Amino acid sequence: MGGAGADLHSRSAPRLPGVAYASRMQSTVDDITGWIRDWQDGDAAARDRVFTRLYGELKRLAAAVLRSESGHDTLQPTALLNDALIKLTTAAHAPAAEDRGHFARIVARAMRQVLVDRARRKLADKRGAGEVPLSLEGHDAALTASPAELVALDDALSTLARLDARAASVVELRVFAGLTIDETAQALGIHPSAVNREWAHASAWLKQHLV
Repeated sequence: MGGAGADLHSRSAPRLPGVAYASRMQSTVDDITGWIRDWQDGDAAARDRVFTRLYGELKRLAAAVLRSESGHDTLQPTALLNDALIKLTTAAHAPAAEDRGHFARIVARAMRQVLVDRARRKLADKRGAGEVPLSLEGHDAALTASPAELVALDDALSTLARLDARAASVVELRVFAGLTIDETAQALGIHPSAVNREWAHASAWLKQHLV
């Protein structure tokens, strides 16, 4: 009996698949967080590792931004993402991202800037007078907006960010990144009910300023 008991205790416990998967996921998150910090310290190779590891995920984000595009004069997801990454790589400093989720939000903001820059160029010779104010009833407003509406939304959102940064982040992720309520909650690390409150507050505020 003693020998059998000793043999049982000497056997290693079976490793659960879920535990192994969670361990790999945590390792990946830790790697990306470390690479982002190295990038902030000036390591270009670490920057490239971040881009390589997250490229597929970020391309899906770019596709979400463009999925409701009307079909004329559109960007492809790869082009939108590449333009956004160029903005990040040519900036004076590496993005002040704390982790993977924060970096994804920064890339979403860069995509917003790409879309707005394109809209501003279209308005260089035409200011779009007499257009109907943009509605935020759907989360794809940025995709169906005219250049004038998109620029007006960007200006109003920049003002809102100075007053309520979290509300502005909710609008940015919902409108420019095309995320759902649950996806926005996950990206910001808050409860979906908080996203709904911020969305309602921000939508009401923007409706007053997008006139």
